[in-house]
Amino acid sequence: MSEEPDEGLELTSPLVPLFVITNGRALPPDHQYAHTALVTAARDADTAARALSPEARTVLDLVANGFLSVAEVAGHTHLPLGIVRILLAQLEEGGLILVRKPIPSAERVDRELVSAVLDGLRKKRFGA
Repeated sequence: MSEEPDEGLELTSPLVPLFVITNGRALPPDHQYAHTALVTAARDADTAARALSPEARTVLDLVANGFLSVAEVAGHTHLPLGIVRILLAQLEEGGLILVRKPIPSAERVDRELVSAVLDGLRKKRFGA
């Protein structure tokens, strides 16, 4: 008598090690996603997504209607951030997602330059 697999058992359950979700793959060094990087699905992602793992498909479905940050994807999927980053790398390599890197913080402002500009504007305004 053969037992049928439990339909309610998800691949991401505690019984399945996380390396199974990523097929033992590590994050490639050229795919270091920041927490605030924004992710969205590519236009033709639906047709190529049939061969994806359930977790990768879930990630793709999450970002299909707009941009989500990497941290938000991890929160919605309840997967560790490292696993989400590996799944995103797989999806990006397959051309299924687009990633917008976060805008870098503004550089320090030269206070002397700003003061000189303000002084020049004040002199011009007040005719001094």
